[in-house]
Amino acid sequence: MVAEHTVKAFDEDITRLRGLIGEMGGLAELAISESMEALVTGSQAQAAAVIARDKRIDALEQEIDKLTVRIFALRAPMADDLREVIAALKISGMLERIGDYAKNIAKRADSIIGRETFEPLTLIPAMAEIAGEMVHDVLTAYAARDPAMAIEICERDAKVDAFYESIFRNLVSHMMENPKTITSAAQLLFVARNLERIGDHATNIAEMVYFAATADYLGNRADRAAVPSSPS
Repeated sequence: MVAEHTVKAFDEDITRLRGLIGEMGGLAELAISESMEALVTGSQAQAAAVIARDKRIDALEQEIDKLTVRIFALRAPMADDLREVIAALKISGMLERIGDYAKNIAKRADSIIGRETFEPLTLIPAMAEIAGEMVHDVLTAYAARDPAMAIEICERDAKVDAFYESIFRNLVSHMMENPKTITSAAQLLFVARNLERIGDHATNIAEMVYFAATADYLGNRADRAAVPSSPS
């Protein structure tokens, strides 16, 4: 009876942990989309909402930290369960950073001069869409413990990096040709960099999803794939 109660309590802790990650991830997704809307429209109200809501993301990370410590102390998880808890702990830290990057974007919502005619601004939302989709899909992969989906998300990060390089070149060129736009272009460089980092963190989350599901690291998988098979 005691063992049955312990198993039930552990299952409840894991369910709670997954629920907190899901809530945190949903808020991070919302922060990305709303910070971009604030940047494009210049809405100070929407930017302020993103900044204020970041406190909830921080609070969720702290709650996850406390819950994982409790699980380690009381449940002594092993094997699959241990990987599940470790992954959740690391993923919460990555989601907190994604929220911070979205908040940084929101803080620049009022820094674009002449946004109606500032052509480089039109490039940023497409990059944000790719990064936001990565975050959404990696949360789906986490919920399903889907290693194949995790691999696909990691491969998608190259698109975000390519977008960043293209936008960087475009903005530098714009600043050289139109010195009056230097301030706005510099702010967009910071925004593009934050989006690139969001893509990186989505990739890191995907790597933790893969680890939790397979007990292996994606780096090990790539290393094995690079080694030629022995001749028969």
